[in-house]
Amino acid sequence: MTGNQIRAARSLLGLSQAQVAESAGISVPTVKRAEGSGAINASADAVAAIRAALETAGVEFIAENGGGAGVRLRK
Repeated sequence: MTGNQIRAARSLLGLSQAQVAESAGISVPTVKRAEGSGAINASADAVAAIRAALETAGVEFIAENGGGAGVRLRK
């Protein structure tokens, strides 16, 4: 998972960084660090919490499979 995917998932869901942080049980600065450009600058536990919160809210993360990593709304 990349910072761009986190940002895109949050955007698709119409959630703020604060809302994701609250759902994930982490701080807003941690969400900001995870969304930063380049490598994710947050702990593995924080990234897992963000991912779980976003997936629970209705997105799917798409792995790199030749077409590029991405995110989409779950049906």
